[in-house]
Amino acid sequence: MKIDVIVETETLSATLDDSAPARDFAAMLPLELSLSDFHGIEKVADLGRQLDNSGMPKAYEPKAGDITQYRPWSNLAIFLKPFQSSAGLIRLGQFDGPVDALDRASDVPVRIQLAD
Repeated sequence: MKIDVIVETETLSATLDDSAPARDFAAMLPLELSLSDFHGIEKVADLGRQLDNSGMPKAYEPKAGDITQYRPWSNLAIFLKPFQSSAGLIRLGQFDGPVDALDRASDVPVRIQLAD
């Protein structure tokens, strides 16, 4: 399933996995979020609830461009850099190209929607 992450005038394309949490996330779209920097490694925003994690491993080792949820905090986490395997991290999908538009020290307002 394809989604668009709109950052000001730039649209970043991404592909969601064929998994229960990715389908649950897609059902929440469209979303308008403010992504905050988390240690220069990821951008995070509160989704307000945990996604369905049926059939998912208990931990995941994210790569740059991965879209995930950190279940303990119900955060959407978009990784700008790779990171160590983390318990409670669930992969939702990945960006189809660079995510440079998200790589800012300040908060980044985005709109996430299903692609046309």
